[in-house]
Amino acid sequence: MAAAEQLQKLLNLTTENEVVEFKEAKNQYDFNKLGKYFSALSNEANLANQKHAWLVFGVKDNQTVVGTAFRNRAKDLQSLKKEIADKVTNRLTFVEIHEVQDPAGRVLLFEIPAAPKGIPVAWDGHYYGRDGESLGPLNLEEIERIRVQNRAFDWSAEVVTGASLEDLDPAAIEQARERFAQKNPRFVEDLHEWDIATFLNKAKLTINGQVTKTAILLLGKPESSHWLNPASATITWILKDRDGLERDYEHFSCPLLLSASEVFKKVRNLKYRYIVEGTLFPEEVDQYDPYIIREALNNAIAHQDYALGGKVTLVEFEDGRLCFSNHGDFIPGTVESVVSNDAPESRYRNRFLADAMVNLNMIDTIGSGIRKMFLIQKRRFFPLPEYTLVKSRVEVTITGRVLDIAYARKLAMYPDLSLEDIMLLDRIQKQKPLSDIEAKHLKAAGLIEGRKPNYHISAKLAKHSDDKASYIRTRGLDDQHYKKMILGYLEQFGVAKRSDLNQLLLDKLPDVLDKKQKDNKIRNLLQSMRKEGAIEPEGKSWRLPK
Repeated sequence: MAAAEQLQKLLNLTTENEVVEFKEAKNQYDFNKLGKYFSALSNEANLANQKHAWLVFGVKDNQTVVGTAFRNRAKDLQSLKKEIADKVTNRLTFVEIHEVQDPAGRVLLFEIPAAPKGIPVAWDGHYYGRDGESLGPLNLEEIERIRVQNRAFDWSAEVVTGASLEDLDPAAIEQARERFAQKNPRFVEDLHEWDIATFLNKAKLTINGQVTKTAILLLGKPESSHWLNPASATITWILKDRDGLERDYEHFSCPLLLSASEVFKKVRNLKYRYIVEGTLFPEEVDQYDPYIIREALNNAIAHQDYALGGKVTLVEFEDGRLCFSNHGDFIPGTVESVVSNDAPESRYRNRFLADAMVNLNMIDTIGSGIRKMFLIQKRRFFPLPEYTLVKSRVEVTITGRVLDIAYARKLAMYPDLSLEDIMLLDRIQKQKPLSDIEAKHLKAAGLIEGRKPNYHISAKLAKHSDDKASYIRTRGLDDQHYKKMILGYLEQFGVAKRSDLNQLLLDKLPDVLDKKQKDNKIRNLLQSMRKEGAIEPEGKSWRLPK
C-alpha cells in the first residue's frame, strides 16, 4: 500500500488505539519519548497479533493534518533508524519511515514492527505498553504473555526443508560416532553396523532421516550454514590485552562439534605459579581448568537463543580472564538456584539440541555442570565463576588467578563454609552488593562485618587466614586513631591545609571506601574535632585552638 493511502486509512480511524498513535510534533520531538512509543507500539502489535504498528507525526489527536518539520533533512531522518536500534532490544528498528507530502503539510509515518514472538521489546532496558491511548510500563502479565509464545517451540528440532545428508561434514560425522561410543558404550558393537542415516537417527541428530537445524549446527559443512539463516552458527574468539584493546580474533562456523575444539585450542592456557609459603598449594597449575572451558563454551552453544540471530563469543583477556557470552535469557532464573538445587532443569530452550549434545558427550543433563565449575574454582582457590544476566544475554567470566592469596586460601579451605556461603563471600571479595537477607545471614554466622554497602570479611575469618594486616586495611582503624594523627600533625607543623590532611590520611583509610567516601570521612573527622573544640579553622586551613 502506498504511503499516502496508508495515511488516509489511518486518518479514517474513529480514534487512536493500542497500535496507532498520532503526534502533532510540529518542529521537534523528545527522542527518549519517541523510543518509549517504539517499545510500547511494538509490544502492543505483538499482543494484538498485528504485523506492525504506526506512529504518525504531523497529525493532531483528532486526526487533523497540521504538518511537521521533524528532521527535515533526509540524512537526519534516515539516521534515526540506527539511533533507535542502539537502545532497543535486539537492535530492532523501524520497518520503514514513510514521508507523505499532504496538502495540509508534511506527515511522517513510522512503521514499527511487532515484537518478535516470545521477546518483549524494551527501550533503554525498560518495557513499555499502552492502555488505550495512554503510554506506560508494560505490565507483568503482558510481558509474560509475550514470553510464553515460544515455550512450546523448539528451534533446534525444526526439519530443514531441502537439506540432505550431503550438507553434513564427513569428518564431523566420524567425530560424532567416536563421541557417541564414549557416551554410550553399550552401543559400541551395534555402532559398526549402522550406516550414516541410522546413526544420525539413533544419536537424535535427524528425525526419520530428515536433517534438522541441530544436525546442520553441529555437523554441517561450513557452506551449509545458510540453511540456518537468519540464525548465526558462529563462535567468535577475541584476544584482548590488559587495556581491553583487541589484539587478535577469529570466527568459527559449522560444524560446531569440530569448531568448539578449535576454539578451545585458541585459548592461551598459561601456567599460573602460586607465590605462597607452606605446602597446601601446588607450585603451578594451568590458568583455566579444561573442564571449565569446555563446559562454559558448550553451554553457550546449547542454550543460545538462535532466533535472536546472535553468535556465541569467547573473549580472552591477557590479565587472566575468559568471558563467554550467548544470546537468550537464563531460563533457570538465577545461578544461585542452579548451584543450590544441583538438579536438571525442567525446561530447556533447545531441547532437541541439548539431547543431541548429551549423546555426543558434549554436555550433561544431570544438572551438575555449573556447580562443578564452582567447585573446581573453589579447589583452585580462584574467584568463583561470575554470571552477568542482562538484556536477553548471558555472560560468564572465569578468572584464572588468585585475587587475594591469603583470603582465597583460607576461605576456600574453611571447613564450616558451604559452597553457598563461599559464593556470598566471593561477592564481598569482588565488592559486589548483597541483599539485606544475605548480609544478615553472613553477619549472624560471624563471617562479615561493616555497614551496607561497605561489608568486609570478619575478624573471625581474618584471624583464621593469618591475614590480620589485610583485615585492618579492609576494616580501617577507629576514629580516635585518625584524630590523634591530625593532632600530631598540627602540633608539629602548626597549620594544615585540607590537601595536607588528605596526604596524611587517605592511604590509612579502609580499602573498602572509594575516593568520594574517603573524602567524606576526612571531612566528617574534621567537623567532629571542630565541634569538640580540638581544632579550629583558619581560612581554608586548620590549626590548634589559640
